[in-house]
Amino acid sequence: MTDPISQLGYLAGATRFRRISEKLYADGDKVYTRFGIEFKASWFSIYYTLVSSTVPLTVQELAHEIGFTHITVKNVVRELEENGIARIKANPDDGRSKLISLTPKGKNLLEKLQPVWNRFSHTLEELLTAGHPDFINIINRIDREAERVPFFERMQSVGDSEPVIVVDFKPSLKKQFQELAGKWLKQMLGGKLEKEDELAFANPEKVYLDEGGFLFFALHKGHVVGCVALKRLNEETFEFCKLYVQEDSRKGGVATRLIERCITRCKENNAGHLFLQTTDELKPAHRLYEKLGFVDKPAPKGMDVLKRTTRIMDLELLTHDQSNKKPKK
Repeated sequence: MTDPISQLGYLAGATRFRRISEKLYADGDKVYTRFGIEFKASWFSIYYTLVSSTVPLTVQELAHEIGFTHITVKNVVRELEENGIARIKANPDDGRSKLISLTPKGKNLLEKLQPVWNRFSHTLEELLTAGHPDFINIINRIDREAERVPFFERMQSVGDSEPVIVVDFKPSLKKQFQELAGKWLKQMLGGKLEKEDELAFANPEKVYLDEGGFLFFALHKGHVVGCVALKRLNEETFEFCKLYVQEDSRKGGVATRLIERCITRCKENNAGHLFLQTTDELKPAHRLYEKLGFVDKPAPKGMDVLKRTTRIMDLELLTHDQSNKKPKK
Protein backbone atom coordinates (compact mmCIF):
# COMPACT_ATOMS: atom_id res chain seq x y z
CA MET A 1 0.00 0.00 0.00
CA THR A 2 1.33 3.44 -0.96
CA ASP A 3 2.15 5.72 1.96
CA PRO A 4 0.65 9.15 1.11
CA ILE A 5 2.58 10.92 3.88
CA SER A 6 6.03 9.84 2.71
CA GLN A 7 5.19 11.10 -0.80
CA LEU A 8 4.71 14.67 0.46
CA GLY A 9 8.43 15.26 0.95
CA TYR A 10 9.32 18.28 3.09
CA LEU A 11 5.66 19.25 3.52
CA ALA A 12 5.21 16.28 5.84
CA GLY A 13 8.51 16.80 7.69
CA ALA A 14 6.96 17.43 11.10
CA THR A 15 4.47 14.60 10.55
CA ARG A 16 7.28 12.16 9.77
CA PHE A 17 9.17 13.22 12.92
CA ARG A 18 6.04 12.71 14.98
CA ARG A 19 5.30 9.34 13.41
CA ILE A 20 8.80 8.08 14.17
CA SER A 21 8.59 9.52 17.68
CA GLU A 22 5.29 7.79 18.42
CA LYS A 23 6.66 4.46 17.21
CA LEU A 24 9.68 4.84 19.50
CA TYR A 25 7.52 5.83 22.48
CA ALA A 26 5.16 2.88 21.94
CA ASP A 27 8.02 0.39 21.68
CA GLY A 28 9.75 2.03 24.63
CA ASP A 29 6.69 1.38 26.80
CA LYS A 30 6.76 -2.27 25.76
CA VAL A 31 10.41 -2.53 26.81
CA TYR A 32 9.72 -1.07 30.25
CA THR A 33 6.82 -3.50 30.70
CA ARG A 34 9.01 -6.43 29.67
CA PHE A 35 11.57 -5.43 32.30
CA GLY A 36 8.84 -5.11 34.92
CA ILE A 37 9.36 -1.36 35.41
CA GLU A 38 6.36 0.94 35.92
CA PHE A 39 7.57 3.74 33.67
CA LYS A 40 6.56 5.39 30.39
CA ALA A 41 8.85 6.49 27.58
CA SER A 42 7.06 9.85 27.47
CA TRP A 43 8.18 10.52 31.05
CA PHE A 44 11.88 10.20 30.28
CA SER A 45 12.91 13.82 29.58
CA ILE A 46 11.15 15.27 32.62
CA TYR A 47 12.16 12.44 34.94
CA TYR A 48 15.78 12.67 33.76
CA THR A 49 15.83 16.42 34.34
CA LEU A 50 14.40 16.02 37.83
CA VAL A 51 16.75 13.21 38.81
CA SER A 52 19.71 15.25 37.54
CA SER A 53 18.73 18.35 39.53
CA THR A 54 19.88 19.00 43.09
CA VAL A 55 16.89 21.28 43.78
CA PRO A 56 13.13 21.13 43.05
CA LEU A 57 12.10 22.71 39.76
CA THR A 58 9.05 24.62 38.57
CA VAL A 59 7.07 23.74 35.49
CA GLN A 60 8.53 26.79 33.76
CA GLU A 61 12.08 25.67 34.58
CA LEU A 62 11.40 22.15 33.32
CA ALA A 63 9.84 23.46 30.12
CA HIS A 64 12.81 25.76 29.51
CA GLU A 65 15.34 23.02 30.26
CA ILE A 66 13.97 20.45 27.81
CA GLY A 67 12.21 22.73 25.32
CA PHE A 68 8.71 21.29 25.83
CA THR A 69 5.49 23.30 26.12
CA HIS A 70 4.12 24.10 29.58
CA ILE A 71 1.01 21.98 29.01
CA THR A 72 3.10 18.95 28.02
CA VAL A 73 5.23 19.32 31.14
CA LYS A 74 2.16 19.76 33.37
CA ASN A 75 0.54 16.62 31.98
CA VAL A 76 3.64 14.49 32.50
CA VAL A 77 4.25 15.88 36.00
CA ARG A 78 0.66 15.04 36.89
CA GLU A 79 1.19 11.45 35.71
CA LEU A 80 4.43 11.19 37.67
CA GLU A 81 2.61 12.44 40.77
CA GLU A 82 -0.27 10.00 40.29
CA ASN A 83 2.24 7.14 40.11
CA GLY A 84 4.08 8.22 43.25
CA ILE A 85 7.26 9.16 41.35
CA ALA A 86 7.10 12.94 41.82
CA ARG A 87 5.67 15.30 44.40
CA ILE A 88 4.27 18.79 43.83
CA LYS A 89 4.53 21.42 46.55
CA ALA A 90 3.70 25.10 46.83
CA ASN A 91 6.54 27.45 45.97
CA PRO A 92 7.20 29.62 49.05
CA ASP A 93 8.87 32.27 46.86
CA ASP A 94 6.11 32.44 44.24
CA GLY A 95 2.49 31.60 44.97
CA ARG A 96 1.73 31.30 41.26
CA SER A 97 4.05 28.32 40.71
CA LYS A 98 4.66 24.87 42.17
CA LEU A 99 7.89 23.05 42.95
CA ILE A 100 8.36 19.56 41.55
CA SER A 101 10.78 16.99 42.93
CA LEU A 102 11.12 13.22 43.00
CA THR A 103 9.78 11.10 45.81
CA PRO A 104 11.96 8.43 47.45
CA LYS A 105 10.23 5.93 45.14
CA GLY A 106 11.15 8.10 42.15
CA LYS A 107 14.77 8.37 43.19
CA ASN A 108 15.08 4.63 43.84
CA LEU A 109 13.64 3.93 40.38
CA LEU A 110 16.83 5.26 38.78
CA GLU A 111 18.79 2.12 39.69
CA LYS A 112 16.37 -0.01 37.67
CA LEU A 113 16.19 2.44 34.78
CA GLN A 114 19.90 2.96 34.14
CA PRO A 115 20.62 -0.51 32.66
CA VAL A 116 17.55 -0.21 30.43
CA TRP A 117 18.58 3.26 29.26
CA ASN A 118 22.01 1.92 28.33
CA ARG A 119 20.34 -0.67 26.11
CA PHE A 120 18.03 1.99 24.68
CA SER A 121 21.04 4.15 23.84
CA HIS A 122 22.85 1.40 21.93
CA THR A 123 19.69 0.35 20.10
CA LEU A 124 18.81 3.93 19.16
CA GLU A 125 22.33 4.50 17.88
CA GLU A 126 21.99 1.48 15.61
CA LEU A 127 18.57 2.64 14.38
CA LEU A 128 19.26 6.35 13.88
CA THR A 129 22.67 5.97 12.28
CA ALA A 130 20.99 3.77 9.69
CA GLY A 131 19.77 7.10 8.35
CA HIS A 132 23.22 8.70 8.54
CA PRO A 133 26.37 8.11 10.63
CA ASP A 134 26.34 11.76 11.71
CA PHE A 135 22.67 11.75 12.69
CA ILE A 136 23.15 13.41 16.09
CA ASN A 137 24.99 16.37 14.55
CA ILE A 138 22.31 16.69 11.88
CA ILE A 139 19.56 16.78 14.51
CA ASN A 140 21.58 19.33 16.50
CA ARG A 141 21.81 21.58 13.45
CA ILE A 142 18.06 21.38 12.79
CA ASP A 143 17.39 22.08 16.47
CA ARG A 144 19.68 25.12 16.47
CA GLU A 145 18.20 26.52 13.28
CA ALA A 146 14.64 26.09 14.55
CA GLU A 147 15.67 27.98 17.70
CA ARG A 148 17.61 30.69 15.85
CA VAL A 149 14.79 31.54 13.44
CA PRO A 150 11.40 30.03 14.40
CA PHE A 151 9.41 28.34 11.66
CA PHE A 152 6.71 31.01 11.72
CA GLU A 153 9.26 33.75 11.03
CA ARG A 154 10.79 31.71 8.23
CA MET A 155 7.35 31.45 6.61
CA GLN A 156 7.08 35.24 6.55
CA SER A 157 10.32 35.61 4.61
CA VAL A 158 10.03 32.77 2.09
CA GLY A 159 11.61 33.97 -1.15
CA ASP A 160 13.28 36.97 0.51
CA SER A 161 16.55 35.23 1.22
CA GLU A 162 18.59 32.30 0.01
CA PRO A 163 20.32 29.78 2.27
CA VAL A 164 24.03 29.08 2.32
CA ILE A 165 24.73 25.65 0.86
CA VAL A 166 27.93 23.61 1.14
CA VAL A 167 29.13 21.68 -1.91
CA ASP A 168 32.06 19.42 -2.79
CA PHE A 169 34.94 20.43 -5.03
CA LYS A 170 34.49 20.64 -8.76
CA PRO A 171 37.05 21.87 -11.31
CA SER A 172 35.34 25.22 -11.84
CA LEU A 173 35.83 26.04 -8.14
CA LYS A 174 39.60 25.49 -8.12
CA LYS A 175 40.30 29.12 -8.94
CA GLN A 176 37.98 30.23 -6.13
CA PHE A 177 39.99 28.21 -3.62
CA GLN A 178 43.16 29.91 -4.77
CA GLU A 179 41.62 33.38 -4.93
CA LEU A 180 39.82 33.27 -1.59
CA ALA A 181 41.86 31.19 0.86
CA GLY A 182 45.15 31.72 -0.94
CA LYS A 183 44.89 35.50 -1.11
CA TRP A 184 43.71 35.77 2.53
CA LEU A 185 46.46 33.52 3.86
CA LYS A 186 49.13 35.34 1.89
CA GLN A 187 48.00 38.65 3.36
CA MET A 188 47.95 37.20 6.88
CA LEU A 189 51.49 35.86 6.45
CA GLY A 190 52.87 39.11 5.13
CA GLY A 191 53.04 37.97 1.52
CA LYS A 192 55.00 34.74 1.99
CA LEU A 193 53.40 31.31 1.98
CA GLU A 194 54.98 28.18 3.39
CA LYS A 195 55.88 25.34 1.00
CA GLU A 196 52.83 23.29 1.98
CA ASP A 197 50.58 26.28 1.25
CA GLU A 198 52.09 26.82 -2.19
CA LEU A 199 51.61 23.16 -3.12
CA ALA A 200 48.03 23.12 -1.84
CA PHE A 201 46.92 26.20 -3.74
CA ALA A 202 48.78 25.23 -6.92
CA ASN A 203 47.32 21.74 -7.06
CA PRO A 204 44.58 21.11 -4.47
CA GLU A 205 43.43 17.97 -6.29
CA LYS A 206 46.81 16.29 -5.76
CA VAL A 207 47.34 17.49 -2.18
CA TYR A 208 43.83 16.70 -0.93
CA LEU A 209 41.60 14.75 -3.29
CA ASP A 210 44.15 12.25 -4.62
CA GLU A 211 45.20 11.41 -1.05
CA GLY A 212 41.65 10.63 0.06
CA GLY A 213 40.73 14.10 1.28
CA PHE A 214 38.05 16.59 0.28
CA LEU A 215 37.42 20.25 -0.53
CA PHE A 216 34.19 22.02 0.40
CA PHE A 217 32.78 25.38 -0.68
CA ALA A 218 30.04 27.50 0.88
CA LEU A 219 27.80 29.11 -1.73
CA HIS A 220 25.34 31.96 -1.25
CA LYS A 221 23.24 33.09 -4.19
CA GLY A 222 25.60 31.18 -6.46
CA HIS A 223 28.72 32.91 -5.17
CA VAL A 224 31.49 31.28 -3.14
CA VAL A 225 31.65 32.87 0.31
CA GLY A 226 33.87 30.32 2.06
CA CYS A 227 35.93 27.17 1.69
CA VAL A 228 37.80 24.53 3.66
CA ALA A 229 40.07 21.58 2.88
CA LEU A 230 39.82 18.20 4.60
CA LYS A 231 43.17 16.44 4.48
CA ARG A 232 43.49 12.72 5.14
CA LEU A 233 46.37 11.89 7.50
CA ASN A 234 45.76 8.14 7.71
CA GLU A 235 42.99 5.55 7.57
CA GLU A 236 41.07 7.03 10.48
CA THR A 237 42.43 10.54 10.96
CA PHE A 238 41.74 13.78 9.08
CA GLU A 239 42.86 17.39 9.42
CA PHE A 240 40.83 20.36 8.27
CA CYS A 241 42.78 23.33 6.97
CA LYS A 242 42.64 26.43 4.77
CA LEU A 243 39.31 27.44 6.36
CA TYR A 244 38.27 30.81 4.98
CA VAL A 245 35.02 32.82 5.04
CA GLN A 246 34.51 36.18 3.37
CA GLU A 247 34.40 39.01 5.88
CA ASP A 248 30.82 40.06 5.09
CA SER A 249 29.63 36.47 5.69
CA ARG A 250 31.39 35.77 8.98
CA LYS A 251 28.39 36.39 11.20
CA GLY A 252 26.13 34.00 9.35
CA GLY A 253 27.48 30.73 10.71
CA VAL A 254 29.29 29.86 7.48
CA ALA A 255 32.47 28.71 9.25
CA THR A 256 30.41 26.44 11.49
CA ARG A 257 28.64 24.98 8.44
CA LEU A 258 31.95 24.22 6.75
CA ILE A 259 33.46 22.60 9.85
CA GLU A 260 30.31 20.56 10.43
CA ARG A 261 30.53 19.30 6.85
CA CYS A 262 34.10 18.18 7.62
CA ILE A 263 32.87 16.38 10.75
CA THR A 264 30.09 14.70 8.80
CA ARG A 265 32.43 13.54 6.04
CA CYS A 266 34.86 12.15 8.65
CA LYS A 267 32.06 10.11 10.20
CA GLU A 268 30.93 8.90 6.81
CA ASN A 269 34.48 7.60 6.41
CA ASN A 270 34.41 5.98 9.87
CA ALA A 271 37.22 8.25 11.09
CA GLY A 272 37.94 8.67 14.79
CA HIS A 273 39.84 11.98 14.85
CA LEU A 274 39.66 15.39 13.19
CA PHE A 275 42.66 17.66 13.81
CA LEU A 276 43.40 21.30 13.03
CA GLN A 277 46.33 23.69 13.25
CA THR A 278 45.88 27.31 14.26
CA THR A 279 47.80 30.41 15.29
CA ASP A 280 47.62 32.92 18.15
CA GLU A 281 46.16 35.58 15.85
CA LEU A 282 42.91 33.67 15.29
CA LYS A 283 41.33 34.01 18.76
CA PRO A 284 37.70 34.16 17.51
CA ALA A 285 38.30 30.92 15.61
CA HIS A 286 39.63 29.28 18.78
CA ARG A 287 36.34 30.00 20.55
CA LEU A 288 34.43 28.37 17.72
CA TYR A 289 36.66 25.29 17.75
CA GLU A 290 36.25 24.91 21.51
CA LYS A 291 32.48 25.31 21.21
CA LEU A 292 32.41 22.49 18.66
CA GLY A 293 34.35 20.22 21.02
CA PHE A 294 37.96 20.51 19.84
CA VAL A 295 40.65 20.24 22.54
CA ASP A 296 44.41 20.78 22.57
CA LYS A 297 46.42 17.72 21.56
CA PRO A 298 49.94 16.91 20.32
CA ALA A 299 50.41 16.55 16.58
CA PRO A 300 49.48 13.08 15.30
CA LYS A 301 51.69 10.99 13.04
CA GLY A 302 51.47 12.12 9.44
CA MET A 303 50.71 15.77 10.20
CA ASP A 304 53.00 18.32 8.55
CA VAL A 305 53.17 20.91 11.31
CA LEU A 306 53.50 24.39 9.82
CA LYS A 307 56.08 26.88 11.10
CA ARG A 308 53.33 29.35 12.03
CA THR A 309 51.33 26.82 14.04
CA THR A 310 51.06 27.62 17.75
CA ARG A 311 48.16 25.36 18.67
CA ILE A 312 47.00 21.91 17.53
CA MET A 313 43.49 20.73 18.39
CA ASP A 314 41.61 17.47 18.00
CA LEU A 315 37.98 16.39 17.95
CA GLU A 316 37.67 12.75 19.06
CA LEU A 317 34.65 11.88 17.00
CA LEU A 318 33.48 8.75 18.84
CA THR A 319 34.01 10.29 22.27
CA HIS A 320 32.36 13.48 21.01
CA ASP A 321 29.26 11.53 20.02
CA GLN A 322 29.06 9.57 23.25
CA SER A 323 29.56 12.63 25.43
CA ASN A 324 26.58 14.31 23.74
CA LYS A 325 24.37 11.27 24.00
CA LYS A 326 21.68 11.16 26.61
CA PRO A 327 19.23 8.28 26.45
CA LYS A 328 16.25 9.47 24.50
CA LYS A 329 13.63 7.24 26.01
